[in-house]
Amino acid sequence: MKLREFNLSLLGKWCWRLLVDRDGFWYRVLAARYGEEVGRLEVGGRSCLYWWREVARIRDGVGEEGESWFSERVSRKVGDGAATLFWRDRWLGDVPLCQGFGRLFELAEDKSISVASMFSLGWDEGVEAWKWRRRLWVWEEELVAKCRLLLANVTLQINVSDTWLWHLDTIGGYSARSGYQTLSAQIPPVLEDSEKLIWRFHQRFLS
Repeated sequence: MKLREFNLSLLGKWCWRLLVDRDGFWYRVLAARYGEEVGRLEVGGRSCLYWWREVARIRDGVGEEGESWFSERVSRKVGDGAATLFWRDRWLGDVPLCQGFGRLFELAEDKSISVASMFSLGWDEGVEAWKWRRRLWVWEEELVAKCRLLLANVTLQINVSDTWLWHLDTIGGYSARSGYQTLSAQIPPVLEDSEKLIWRFHQRFLS
């Protein structure tokens, strides 16, 4: 067994739990200690616990080559769109719209609007849904047209909650085993000093 990959796969379990169990005890503890913005836990700077800093690095894809092993395999399955952030969550395509259309995200007045709100305002009409900090240039309008083209076939399901998907197991969700297998298939190390992580901590709280 590879100790580094094993430890990281357990940390990935925490990333997953913090996505799917936002009413859970540990999410509330972290939110109270480090703060929360737009449904996303803050890292907390240098004063945060080493464990939480490493979890946040995996969540955010920060580190050495191969660091996005978790975020690249997680996406949002949209139901009614109420709990999915239009710009920030990965729900349409391979990357979040804030990355795929970074210029539009920069100019958007409401960067935390939900998919449901955008849909109800009419993202296909270009009136209420698309509000910008200034008037767009022609090439920026072309970006909007490309974005709207991606949205053309999107339909929402009333009374169906949005869910998170782990692409390696879309039914059961993330598991430490699937995380370990993913990491073991990668050649470069994912995080510096990951051997310092104490797996007994995870074994105690993830049982």
